[in-house]
Amino acid sequence: MKALVIGATGAVGKDLVQQLIADDSFERVDIFVRRDVGIPSAKLVVHVVDFDLPETWSDQLQGDVLFSCMGTTIRAAGSQDAQWKVDYTYQFDTAKAARSNGVPIYALVSSIGSNSKSKVFYTRMKGALDDAVKELGFESCFILRPTSLIRKGSDRFGEKAGVAILRFFNAIGLLRNLAPMPTEAVAAAMISLAKSGRKGVEIISSQDILNT
Repeated sequence: MKALVIGATGAVGKDLVQQLIADDSFERVDIFVRRDVGIPSAKLVVHVVDFDLPETWSDQLQGDVLFSCMGTTIRAAGSQDAQWKVDYTYQFDTAKAARSNGVPIYALVSSIGSNSKSKVFYTRMKGALDDAVKELGFESCFILRPTSLIRKGSDRFGEKAGVAILRFFNAIGLLRNLAPMPTEAVAAAMISLAKSGRKGVEIISSQDILNT
């Protein structure tokens, strides 16, 4: 199989790329990034692209599966509009181009609580993307909705605090459906789903991610 990846420099994306390289089912892994990542692998093909100009590189989105795990925080982006561009526009434009090129399988990292009608900006944005990619006609479309992610070496105070709080409640038997999960588990689930042969659109809950 030939894999296509956007969001390869993020927490889930880094684990995903390493797992794809190690997986003999994939003979080639194409990543689309803003800058070279310096990963030494004969299987890896790096495309340095401008996500604001998808028409200049969309013809290179040719393969068996597109993995989409791009995302940012509003703090890093600077505004809701800037976050929407990264989390929605870039990912939707890439998915649309891949589908028009005949890519049959799509796997997206969304978020727990995603809902296009939500009053909360983040979950509304994620839900809007979920709804949009469902309509693109992929033979297999997997939308993963993980809980809080445990990222290696994260320096996000709020994220680390949230994970610590959830772990405390989980330890006393509460909020187990919201238990934080490691990014490598999400990456592994994406690969397993892509190889599963399952057809149609599937929403993969946090518990299903851990059981995949």
